[in-house]
Amino acid sequence: MTGFAPYACQPDDSRGRLWPERMSTFRSPWQRDRDRIIHSSAFRRLKHKTQVFVEHDGEDYRGDYFRTRLTHTIEVAQVARTIAGALGLNTDLAETVALAHDLGHPPFGHTGEDALAALMAPYGGFDHNAQALRIVTRLERHYADFDGLNLTWEALEGIAKHNGPVAAPLPYALAEVNADWDLELGGNASAEAQVAAVADDVAYNHHDLHDGLRAQLFTEEELAELPVIGPAFDEVDRLHPGLDRMRRRHEALRRVFGVMVEDVIAVAQNRLTGLQPQAAQEIRDMDGPIIRFSKPLYQNIKAIKSFLFTRMYRAPSVVDERSRVTAMLNNLFPLFLAEPAQMPPQWHAVAAAAGEQTYRARVVLDYVAGMTDRFAISEHQRLFAR
Repeated sequence: MTGFAPYACQPDDSRGRLWPERMSTFRSPWQRDRDRIIHSSAFRRLKHKTQVFVEHDGEDYRGDYFRTRLTHTIEVAQVARTIAGALGLNTDLAETVALAHDLGHPPFGHTGEDALAALMAPYGGFDHNAQALRIVTRLERHYADFDGLNLTWEALEGIAKHNGPVAAPLPYALAEVNADWDLELGGNASAEAQVAAVADDVAYNHHDLHDGLRAQLFTEEELAELPVIGPAFDEVDRLHPGLDRMRRRHEALRRVFGVMVEDVIAVAQNRLTGLQPQAAQEIRDMDGPIIRFSKPLYQNIKAIKSFLFTRMYRAPSVVDERSRVTAMLNNLFPLFLAEPAQMPPQWHAVAAAAGEQTYRARVVLDYVAGMTDRFAISEHQRLFAR
């Protein structure tokens, strides 16, 4: 007996790994996957990759409090374990997908992704989700018997489809992985992967409110005009009148966090009770996701996202920074493509052996996308500040 619900992914039913390995004597397949991700080079680099605010040289200590890709990922994993546990799902698989979901992000967050997608348009494009799969199947090179981390089918499926079914045309990085092992991209992901996707929404909606306040892009008074957030501030003021500003902020936003998590759990429990799925595959075969926000809360979250888009993601200071870092990548990528010797020797050798320009560009992409913010800034300074 595993203690999981019948619709959870069961360790004994895993489809295994592309390269067969002996089972661990004390870890489930997904505990092993989780541990490999945590010990990977790509995971460590997340600590110096942007969530929203670009890392600087340390002169402004306030930047130490903003989320990075690593702290965001840890928060997503925590939310995923909470929701999965409440629903009787496999917490290890949900955590594994959560920990891997942002491994493919380049430096400078979504700004970096937009820049690299434009630069790679002639060579098959760029998608951070597909790049995460490329990392865990090819680019991590530590094990004697295989490239990548040799994750289970369920972990790879979850990374590929945690945002839903994937339709053609496939990003080349995803197409390569799917050619090696059919991830059944047209169907839903497991319930555990769906949990990781919703946990991502919960985490960034919550922490971007915190970070935007700390960056002074908006005020508590402005947030109090929004749905969900306004009632949270009202409750804090009723229970703790006169609370100091930072504690008041934290108390209100943790209530917003709780509303989102509790809503997801309640909606899923209601649907699971009604549908009574008896196997994980039944979740995959449904006509839509089973893990999601209620319609009323989804509409409220849309209003919060709209506010954040205008006041945070497109704030003048953030837009100026987006322009600056886009220019850096627009300088670095063509230079490395034209002069591969400017890359470290191991990357130069791979690029030189790539032959066709398309494959050389993909090698350059792997190198640039793997950079941290600080390394990309340092390389740009080295190569262009002459």
